[in-house]
Amino acid sequence: MKERVKSLVLALLVGCSLVQSYFLIYRLPGSNPVVKTASDYIKTENMGQEAETEDMLFPAQIAVHLGGGRHTVFYPESAFYNLIYSRLKGRQFEGFQRYALENIDWAEIRSRYPGIELQFGSGIPVSLLQRVMQIEPDSLFEGESISRVLIYNAEDEEQVRVFFFSSQGDVVYEATKADLTVQDVKQQVDFGKEWVPYTLEKEGYYLPEKPVRMVETGMKIGMFSTDQMQSSLFSDPSITRYIREKDGSEIYTDSKRSLQVRQDRNWINYTDPAAPAAGESSPGRNVLSAVDFVNQHGGWNGQYRLKETDDSRNEQHTVAFQQYYGEGQYGALPIIDISSFHYGEIALELRQGTITGYQRSLIYPTGEFWSKKMVDLPGGDELRKLIARFKGEADIVSLYPAYHPSLTKDGLLLKPVWVAELRNGATRILN
Repeated sequence: MKERVKSLVLALLVGCSLVQSYFLIYRLPGSNPVVKTASDYIKTENMGQEAETEDMLFPAQIAVHLGGGRHTVFYPESAFYNLIYSRLKGRQFEGFQRYALENIDWAEIRSRYPGIELQFGSGIPVSLLQRVMQIEPDSLFEGESISRVLIYNAEDEEQVRVFFFSSQGDVVYEATKADLTVQDVKQQVDFGKEWVPYTLEKEGYYLPEKPVRMVETGMKIGMFSTDQMQSSLFSDPSITRYIREKDGSEIYTDSKRSLQVRQDRNWINYTDPAAPAAGESSPGRNVLSAVDFVNQHGGWNGQYRLKETDDSRNEQHTVAFQQYYGEGQYGALPIIDISSFHYGEIALELRQGTITGYQRSLIYPTGEFWSKKMVDLPGGDELRKLIARFKGEADIVSLYPAYHPSLTKDGLLLKPVWVAELRNGATRILN
């Protein structure tokens, strides 16, 4: 009898031990298992916030056409910009027809008729634009990327005309059924009557005839550590090897992935060339994959806008997000990434839908400020003199205010400047 009791007790102890081991290994119920696969990453605390793709899909600027050659421009997060964009996002667009771009004099339409123009920069895939605007699925242009949306009232027509411009620059699509009235457009155009007047230059960009008031800002900063980035990007940081390059950069590698850290520039370059392909890719899917990757590996340290998505059909694709910073009624401006100080842009490389490269700054704002002051960016003839220096290089395709970042002993200084984008792809800061 005693032996039987001993056997039962022993069996019970062995069973408890197995259950305890099971709980220790898998941390059940609740959290993730301790045992990890090669593709698992450690979630690092105290880094950036997660964001939704829709939060990054907004126009770089909204031009308002007042008729009679008069125009104005609103920038993101300004009151009228938000009001116009929020109203348009609730309208329905369908019944698309395709036209050759050169068959219509678009400069004449912008100058002559009242209307609104949403400018999306290098372009946004239709599949993503449908996430923020009520665009009915249409096989005619579902694979397109849209750079601009032009909405206007013609003098001799009772209906509103709406055109979506392909980023390829050769075709335009008209939404023949739009949930907009002439009165809707008139109300939105009226927002710009008392704003800074702009001139539509013959090259196609808008130039203010008066100074534009912006806020120069100094912000205190924090820094993501190398350990944080390693924990976020490597499944097992303990097995990474450390290599110091002659240029002072540091490289961490686990033989599959590598993380290059430029301490002098507070910037990282992560590569994973052996990452398994996810399968079929498209510009829209690539953007979604890029947002998910950043959410999991570092997060977002502010407001970002989709700046670039490569819509080529090559194996390698690029997706870039540009950081914006703004002060209330004056609107939010993009922060320009410059070669001597990488800040303001998060860029990713993809191959067949899988992230193979990731670049970002280690700097993040803490939310505290050490300086704020109002500055006036020049307009009119003074701005034209600055622009004249670059006209011999290439045509200007876009002109906009932005923040030039620099690192000081107090933290990050964001100085408003005019930026000109040239047709040859170069970007020039006008000082």
